[in-house]
Amino acid sequence: MTKHSWKQSFAAYMRPQVLGMSFLGFSAGLPFLLVFSTLSAWLRDSGITLSVIGFFSWVGLTYSIKVIWAPVVDRLPLPFLTRLLGKRRSWMLLAQVGISAGLMALAELNPLTQIELIAVTAVWIAFCSATQDIVIDAYRIEAIGPEYQAAMAAMYVFGYRVALLVSGAGAFYIAEYVGWNAAYSAMALCMFVGIVATLLSSEPKHLQNKQATELENKIETALDVQAHKGTLQRLIAWFSDAVISPFAEFFVRNGKTAIWILALIALYKMSDITTGVMANPFYLDLGFSKTEIADVSKIFGFFMTIFGAALGGVLVIRYGLMKPLLLGAVLVAGTNLLFVLLANSEPDLRLLAIVISADNLSGGIATSVFIAYLSSLTNSAYTATQYALFSSLMTLPAKLMGGLSGLIVDAYGYAMFFLYASSVGLPAIVLVLVLMRMQNNTVNIQSKTL
Repeated sequence: MTKHSWKQSFAAYMRPQVLGMSFLGFSAGLPFLLVFSTLSAWLRDSGITLSVIGFFSWVGLTYSIKVIWAPVVDRLPLPFLTRLLGKRRSWMLLAQVGISAGLMALAELNPLTQIELIAVTAVWIAFCSATQDIVIDAYRIEAIGPEYQAAMAAMYVFGYRVALLVSGAGAFYIAEYVGWNAAYSAMALCMFVGIVATLLSSEPKHLQNKQATELENKIETALDVQAHKGTLQRLIAWFSDAVISPFAEFFVRNGKTAIWILALIALYKMSDITTGVMANPFYLDLGFSKTEIADVSKIFGFFMTIFGAALGGVLVIRYGLMKPLLLGAVLVAGTNLLFVLLANSEPDLRLLAIVISADNLSGGIATSVFIAYLSSLTNSAYTATQYALFSSLMTLPAKLMGGLSGLIVDAYGYAMFFLYASSVGLPAIVLVLVLMRMQNNTVNIQSKTL
């Protein structure tokens, strides 16, 4: 990756593709709360029981299993739309129209009499939203060079965060003064931000990858299938090319290093996500009011996350990927120690602001740099499928570990929990150092060969 001057690094945010990513990030973030906490608030406000509302959390499984249909999005052209808009923009537009239509349908329903239809519609919106995530991730990687991926991620995070404010606080304000149905109608109209951005964007170039084609032919030969034979043979050949080949290609390309890379993907966000599970209960138990927490989070949390993500983008352009990746891992693990200080101190709003600022700054840097790293691991022939796999692996182990957070707090207290959360980040630091050493050894071997 070519390193750039500080001026060139900051100028990356003026590129049309980078600026446009903020609007696509907004489109990706808007539906998320509308099928989770905002929908839960509407249902509770309408008198729906907590047990029924709890079942709606299962809608979130759609986002965790998107890797299942990512190969379809990666390989299947859409009639008419693909010819008109191209491979990525056609799927993006279809998903956005599906989200908007789903939100508009939801706005016409009554929770007291049509709760089953609301559940089905919420699943539909989540499915379209997860599909949009698949395509936007692929588009982001293909639209611009690797050195600008962290900048693209930073603008994506900015747009996503703004969308969370709109679909969270914005929807609540509309619901308070007009009603929940009007709020969801307004959110459906907000999806046109993404639709317009998709129509104004340029379709990335899709070049034929000879190595990927050769690998697909080898796998088809090993499975004894041929794409030009009968229907069953064609289906098996398609499954081989779209599903088996992306995974096989990753291991063939990376060799033994692939296991270390997958381990890093699974562990990099572990410390950050583990802390996040208990953060708000911790603030409340310290004696801070909900208003104080909200004010500090909105002011310091929001802007420090955006600043951190933008800084991460600049650092990647300036120094390459691995050094900022190591910095992000160290910062996330290190800032968790500030929570230990907060746990052992009297409630102090200034200290709370410092801790939240540091936590969000480090999280913003780590997020944009890590997204850039994941993007660099994909092959252009399987962008959507491979990135969907990486993003699922990134969150699943951390969420499973996060489920144990309450047990640790109950048994040992908050201070010990945050020490544990910090220590959980140490393996990621070690893995980055191992991969940096492997990378340097490879470069040295190649230079000696030359």
